Amino acid sequence: MIFGRVKPLDAILATAEKKGLQRSLGAFQLTMLGIGAVIGTGIFVLTSEAAQKAGPGMMLSFVLAGFVCAVAALCYSELASMVPVAGSAYTYTYAVMGELLAWMVGWALILEYAVGASAVAVGWSGYVVGQIRNLLGIDIPMEWVNGPSSGGYINLPAVVISLLVTWLLVIGTTESARFNAILVAIKVAALTLFIALSVPVINGAHFEPFMPTGLTGVAGAAASIFFAYVGFDAVSTAAEETKNPQRNVPIGLIASLLFCTVFYLLVSAGAIGSPLGAQPVRDAAGVVLSPGTSELAAQCKAIVASGATEPLSCSREALAHVLRTIGWEKIGNLIGLAATLALPSVVLMMMFGQTRVFFTMARDGLLPEKLASVHPRYRTPHVVTIVTGIAATLASAFLPVGKLADYSNSGTLFAFFMVALSVMVLRKTDPTRKRPFRTPAVFIVAPAAMLGCAYLYFSLPLVAILVLPGWGAIGLAIYFLYSRKRSHVGRGILDVVDDPAMQPEIAKPLDR
Repeated sequence: MIFGRVKPLDAILATAEKKGLQRSLGAFQLTMLGIGAVIGTGIFVLTSEAAQKAGPGMMLSFVLAGFVCAVAALCYSELASMVPVAGSAYTYTYAVMGELLAWMVGWALILEYAVGASAVAVGWSGYVVGQIRNLLGIDIPMEWVNGPSSGGYINLPAVVISLLVTWLLVIGTTESARFNAILVAIKVAALTLFIALSVPVINGAHFEPFMPTGLTGVAGAAASIFFAYVGFDAVSTAAEETKNPQRNVPIGLIASLLFCTVFYLLVSAGAIGSPLGAQPVRDAAGVVLSPGTSELAAQCKAIVASGATEPLSCSREALAHVLRTIGWEKIGNLIGLAATLALPSVVLMMMFGQTRVFFTMARDGLLPEKLASVHPRYRTPHVVTIVTGIAATLASAFLPVGKLADYSNSGTLFAFFMVALSVMVLRKTDPTRKRPFRTPAVFIVAPAAMLGCAYLYFSLPLVAILVLPGWGAIGLAIYFLYSRKRSHVGRGILDVVDDPAMQPEIAKPLDR
């Protein structure tokens, strides 16, 4: 039976018992952890995308996306506290829903992490090109910083950063907690400065019409903006190290998401109220153009050529562009510099997360064990890192940031949907299991998370909606042709391979 292959929860939990993690985190530390994990890529990169889809209504999009994240986070926390081991939603699903659905979640997580890393790389490209132009006076031809769909050939800066991060991961250079804290401080300080300078000069007239593309546009922008909230699961996965998790985990989750939502609303208000406004760019017939298309790129080019200021929707470095427009040229350059410095760390962490999921799946026998092999010198999973790096580099070379973020979101929303479903299933099938954190009103919160994820998923562009089933069909073919007969669980091998001693840096390849 397909759904009968469940990885025993007791075997997985044996790992957690060996960990002996000290409960030291309080509500404040969890809130800071969540803020650091969430704020960054999306708000720097996707503001112009949201403006093109929803206009000033993108403020509602931030609220909608934040709500869906909040209810999904509460579901995530219960499973994270019960199954505090490597593998993220893939491991949770394996323990509750069985191997096939776990495979599909793991396969979808590739969209979240690898494609998400590509999206950040393209976003970084926009900022670094702006820095080179404004600080050095050098204009890089647009054909070499855009993919074919945006009227170019290849995005060279995105290729460079993707390959550099891949190399760093292969040789084992990961950022320290202290270095990451510095980058978080840079990001938060930059956005705080943006708010302080832009909000006082808001022009209320620029908020009309508030929803030029209607509710459909707001939902579509929310589906893209969802990318700006990904990372909140860092709070839920720390449940095992939290004092009084039943109280502090929901405080940390809701407080960090509330803070980030208010922060995002202030940033978007400053952008909308600036002289640029946030009305979508239209063609000669008055039709709103789709983001990331050659038609929009051509219209933006024509607007700039006419001597008009580049619209917010056209900018590849939206926040820096806003500050330059309101007279803060040097501060705008500093905002761009902050994004240029901080975003590569996000590319690194997303690629790192992808290699961990791949590594866990390979150790379970669902992917070739060669992928779980470890470099003899660097003690890193070099094969899976190189495979991931090549895929992320190709995607960033040819696709625009908005499309990549949408593809990434389709995988993330599916994974969160499965987590919410797993919480309800486990409450029915194993009600007496110890739960350090219990999702409040689970049979209200979990369905709300599932409905919210489904609503945002179907609000994505049609191509992004179709990417998930298409990608899933490829995954199913691989599962039934290769993975099913080689699965360790299917072959009765129930060793706990999520042991902390088998992390990629120090692990040995599995024996056949």
